[in-house]
Amino acid sequence: MDLTQVKTIAIIGLSDKPDRPSYQVAQYLINQGYQIIPVNPNIQEVFGQKSYPNISSVPSEINLDIIDIFRKSEDVESVIQEIIDSGRSGIIWLQEGIDNQYAVNLAKSHGLEITSGICLMKFHQNQKT
Repeated sequence: MDLTQVKTIAIIGLSDKPDRPSYQVAQYLINQGYQIIPVNPNIQEVFGQKSYPNISSVPSEINLDIIDIFRKSEDVESVIQEIIDSGRSGIIWLQEGIDNQYAVNLAKSHGLEITSGICLMKFHQNQKT
């Protein structure tokens, strides 16, 4: 995957707490020039960006190149289903440590591209070297 073509990344489960991995990954991605769209019903904003309660609430005129998911493995299936229902087609990225083969198969069965097993920040860092 070539991240040079990516501009906008929605982060589902993005926290506003600096000690959380989702916050650290988002901060890194912002520093690399990506636009971040926070998706978390429990916060109003983070990094000066409005947070949306779910992926369906993100305005359709905002093109999402990657939908990066920071959720527990058992919660991923419902997130994937919401992405399918929303009609979004960005690459779904399951963060390192998320393991839900049913959700992966669900995404693939609906023609969505899905990546798992590596942190998006680490992947980006590896591409730069």
